[in-house]
Amino acid sequence: MATGRALIVALHVSSVHAYEGRPALGPRPDPAPVSRDLVEVRAGLGLVGDRYFNHPAHRSAAVTLFSAAVPGDPLLARRNIVLSGFDVDAVPRGAVVTLDSGDGPVRFEVHRPANPCGWIDVVYPRGTFAALRGRGGKRCVPLDDGVLRVGPVEIS
Repeated sequence: MATGRALIVALHVSSVHAYEGRPALGPRPDPAPVSRDLVEVRAGLGLVGDRYFNHPAHRSAAVTLFSAAVPGDPLLARRNIVLSGFDVDAVPRGAVVTLDSGDGPVRFEVHRPANPCGWIDVVYPRGTFAALRGRGGKRCVPLDDGVLRVGPVEIS
């Protein structure tokens, strides 16, 4: 796994699941802005304020890391931590990725791929779903409490 510097280009926290129901009706509106300048990470629980925080069915997949691979607004992919300059999809299951955006290291254990859903072709140009097969990010569990911020990040 490559180490070095990258960039956190977006942080996404939402208390609701916006992509459910019929895509023709559009996404459910978020009750609050989803873009964050910083997020609080809690070991074993996820991101404070996110819909998967301390959710029993998502304990091993509470946080999604994603490579900035789509044109347009990276927040529409609904992935929590969007990185530029780091190939998230190349990280194998069981690996530990450490991110440090200046407030100390936060480790994430990689569990499974985050496959794109059909909603992707609704919120991005048609064909994005096919383009993201195998490149939808990785679902992880945080191993440390900490803070992550948009901007430069050390990865190991």
